[in-house]
Amino acid sequence: MARPVTLFTGQWADLPIAELLPQVKNMGYDGVELACWGDHFDVQKALNDADYISSMWALLEANDLSCFALSNHLVGQCVCDLIDDRHKAILSPEIWGDGEPEGVRQRAAQELIDTAKAARKFMDAGRDYMASRSGHSAASGKVVVNGFTGSSIWHALYAFPPTSQEYLEKGFVDFAERFTPILDAFEKEDVYFALEVHPTEIAFDITSARRALKAVGDHPRFGFNYDPSHLGYQGVDYVKFIYEFGERIFHAHMKDAWWGHGNGDVGVFGGHTDFTDSRRYWDFRSVGRGDINFEEIIVALNDVTYTGPLSIEWEDGRMDRFEGAKESCEFTKKIDFSPSDMAFDAAFDKDEQ
Repeated sequence: MARPVTLFTGQWADLPIAELLPQVKNMGYDGVELACWGDHFDVQKALNDADYISSMWALLEANDLSCFALSNHLVGQCVCDLIDDRHKAILSPEIWGDGEPEGVRQRAAQELIDTAKAARKFMDAGRDYMASRSGHSAASGKVVVNGFTGSSIWHALYAFPPTSQEYLEKGFVDFAERFTPILDAFEKEDVYFALEVHPTEIAFDITSARRALKAVGDHPRFGFNYDPSHLGYQGVDYVKFIYEFGERIFHAHMKDAWWGHGNGDVGVFGGHTDFTDSRRYWDFRSVGRGDINFEEIIVALNDVTYTGPLSIEWEDGRMDRFEGAKESCEFTKKIDFSPSDMAFDAAFDKDEQ
């Protein structure tokens, strides 16, 4: 059976989860990747409200949907970032507190640890329901929290003033010091952290992903939420990424982008323009409408034996989101396929006939 196709709910957090889930089912999805913002998944309620987790599974069951992963990108972003007023808009008042940067980073780190605890509790509670769903019972078999790390050195992306490797290494050391205790907590809960390799994170391409892994000593709980859209427009080989980090791909986003479609005014850095500005060199597109080669991605995911869900992170400012998300689900289900369990030419051998 081909992999389950899920919808990442992060871009839909303006809709209450009880209102969104029936529409997710109607669009053809097998399940959801629940975002830990809006009312889609509340980490503290999961840990402290005796009825919260059972009510969430009841809601999923009522809509015939699975859940394979939680995502807490917004909190994760604030663990290593240089905190400024922009972060206040993406954090709860409890985590923002008085806005003092180091306090924000510490509270964000604790919330990410709490997310691992909530994920384990949530997935354990749903084990029987998931086991009853044909083909969707385990997927990768891992409990996964997707997210960001932030970065204390993203502002030094371009090497002026002159930026030494020693300066950059301080950023990876800071990442390791902040994330190793988090990853150790994930280890304790038997949960995996999947970084979405992405500009503004400590890892944003293949080389920086290798360096991030090295920084945390190849920690067994640190891996990746594969997303080709953030690699393609940078010029990074997004298929090579799969082969490079196959065993570290804990989750996969299906997300599209196009590049080279602007008017020449704006380059890869974006020109301080808004998304969908026609001058832009690149933009996100509905799955199947951009320049990402998903056929090669599916082949590569099969080659590295990735068995987790294909989670659509839908972003396309030029399309109605319900039309686009439905179309993306249909496209992904059509292009995905199960790997062969035999050599295609085995029947030529007379002993196999």
